[in-house]
Amino acid sequence: MATEYEAIIIGAGQAGGPLAHKLADLGWKVALIEKDHLGGSCVNYGCTPTKTMLASARTAHSARRAAEFGVAVGEVKVDLAKVVARKDELVLSWRSGQEHHAESRPTLDLYRGHGRFTGPHTIEVNGDLLTSDKIFINTGTRPRVIPISGLGEVDYLTNRNLMDVKELPEHLIMLGGSYLGLEFGQMYRRFGSQVTVIEFMDRLIPREDPDVSNSLQAALAGEGMQFYLGHKATAVTPTASGLTVTIEDKEGNRQVVFGSHLFMGIGRTPNTDNMGLDVVGVKTDKFGFIQANNKLETSVPGVWVLGDAKGGPAFTHVSYDDHLIVYDNLINGADRTTDGRIIPYALFTDPELGRVGLTETQAREAGFNLKVGTIPMEWVARAIERSETNGLMKVVIDADTDQILGATILGIEGGEVVQILVTAMRNNIPWTAFYQDMYIHPTVAEGLYTLMDNVK
Repeated sequence: MATEYEAIIIGAGQAGGPLAHKLADLGWKVALIEKDHLGGSCVNYGCTPTKTMLASARTAHSARRAAEFGVAVGEVKVDLAKVVARKDELVLSWRSGQEHHAESRPTLDLYRGHGRFTGPHTIEVNGDLLTSDKIFINTGTRPRVIPISGLGEVDYLTNRNLMDVKELPEHLIMLGGSYLGLEFGQMYRRFGSQVTVIEFMDRLIPREDPDVSNSLQAALAGEGMQFYLGHKATAVTPTASGLTVTIEDKEGNRQVVFGSHLFMGIGRTPNTDNMGLDVVGVKTDKFGFIQANNKLETSVPGVWVLGDAKGGPAFTHVSYDDHLIVYDNLINGADRTTDGRIIPYALFTDPELGRVGLTETQAREAGFNLKVGTIPMEWVARAIERSETNGLMKVVIDADTDQILGATILGIEGGEVVQILVTAMRNNIPWTAFYQDMYIHPTVAEGLYTLMDNVK
């Protein structure tokens, strides 16, 4: 006999966990299924551990620059084992918090295992059958591993295990020049590793405008990172001291890169396989991402999908917002959708990239008549005072309506500052309104006034 629940949630990530807690707080009988650690990728393999270790890397970098600020320090050494231990302590703290949330709710049953559909509203986990007319999928993604000759002969790394390595890699080869490759690449370069990035596209973070990509590459190259752009890896070969990666450019020219460790940072694969989705008719795309409408409803009535498993921008804050939409519609009778969501995001390199809305390239391709403002961070007083002038500020404006279409802050606190513009965009505040505001001097946000003053 199946155990009946008012809601079944598969996956305790940053949408599934909060949704389970809120429904249980209403007195609902809720089943939460998780085969791994509670908290999803963010707590265990993503935001929390990476940003914790990035803080250690930034501290090491700042110490090496101390003389520039008139501060004398000795030789800077990184004890990677202690860095990892600090990361583990914080992850365990967050993870235990998630455990407490689940255990403290008497109407919430936590099932440890793999959930699989056996019928449209029946889930099997560890031999137990659970049934509900409301099922929510929040199973997330895992690192995508592309087929490369010889890859199976080496112990390659991903974001799931790189941060557990306690001895500093001598030379880390990063496959992929986007978020994972650049954040981890700069982190380990600052720890003391040699770092080489191999990217198939002709520039880093190719979704961004060329001036943004070029500015970030210049900053990273200034720290000693090496790049092979427009190249793909065709073979991996183990050696006595590490490995080699054979790379090929678009003209077919090949060369060999020597390294001690290999990191795979090329995209994500959804954790939707072996879930019985095909048995019950939950539609997926060719990559396995679950298809849903603008209310996050799948092709099967009573089944929703939240977070990264549905594809699209893979950010914790998107997952969390997904659960807010579903909860509001389900409990408060709202009619919220994902239509028109303004999704900011950040790349936590140094300089930090804060982004929202359309790039200049995307806006021109869409046919907008544009005004564009761009200034270098070396025009921002706060950046000058901190000797952190890498990067730029950029705003893209619809010239016909004066509405902000998108913005880029590549610089110190870029992810913080860009959110000022998110609020302006959501409330349809024209760019000209920034002249009516007063900015604290000296702050990075003050640079927005100079940015708007350079709109053309």
